[in-house]
Amino acid sequence: MELRHLRCFIAVAEELHFARAAARLHIEQSPLSRIIKELEYRLGVQLFERTTRRTRLTWAGKVLLEEARRVLAVVDQAKASVKSAAAGYRGRIRVALSDGIPQSRLAALLAQCREEEPEVEICLSEVTFSEQIRGLNDDLFDIGLAQSDEVGDGLVAEPVWFDPLVVAVPARHPLLTYRRVPLDEVVRYPLVLCDPQVCQGFWQQLQRVLGAVDTRLTIADRVPTLDLMMALVAAGYGLGFSSLARINELNNSDVVARPLDGCATMLTTYLVRREGDPAEQLARFIGRVSPAESQALLPDHTSQKEIA
Repeated sequence: MELRHLRCFIAVAEELHFARAAARLHIEQSPLSRIIKELEYRLGVQLFERTTRRTRLTWAGKVLLEEARRVLAVVDQAKASVKSAAAGYRGRIRVALSDGIPQSRLAALLAQCREEEPEVEICLSEVTFSEQIRGLNDDLFDIGLAQSDEVGDGLVAEPVWFDPLVVAVPARHPLLTYRRVPLDEVVRYPLVLCDPQVCQGFWQQLQRVLGAVDTRLTIADRVPTLDLMMALVAAGYGLGFSSLARINELNNSDVVARPLDGCATMLTTYLVRREGDPAEQLARFIGRVSPAESQALLPDHTSQKEIA
């Protein structure tokens, strides 16, 4: 079995359509079909159930898809490591980012790394929280930053950053009469919420907040990114939730950040790593991502997004 077999298999498995997979790979459909048949022959299993109307993975195909992705990720990382060494780097730390880490915190961390250990390459990957956990367990990542501590056996999650949860409100909205908005008032309006599959950790923390009210939520939309949430809020589709730091970073004059009344709800970012003592290089990186309660942007902090 060769890497080309796996790449072709992944394309067909993701497209579930031979013609589209062939176009994606820039080859004809006939040679692609032969490659898949050859792969099935070598493995001695059927990978796809094919009819005139559709193509779908067998159970064996689903198992191979997960393993094939892992194998190609390892190969890609090996190539990247060699290129890093050739470029003069003497170390490499693979960092997985999930749930939308505030850019200001990430930028400060990376700047410190470049200043203190410029010979160490920091490789960033933006993935879902589930992919981060799998990658840490499979040694595809060295460290993760996410907003969930539900990591399972073999991993530890340490709280490191804390940022206020605020409500994103359209610039002309009745709720702006409140300096601090009661949650009961927020949930009377349609909400633009994150997609739980994409922002898994953030959604877990937000659910704990929303669970305090008995009102049935009206969800205008679920979106995969904060940028899209802000655009919909600015357009008046509904209200949103995010950290104050991330809303300020986007600097949308049509959206105003308001803290919740009654409690200073904080979003927690966790550093996720494998159990055990880390190598020296990784330990120094972890030391830079230190708990920063004193650096959190508190809800009382005056922002250009908050109006009287």
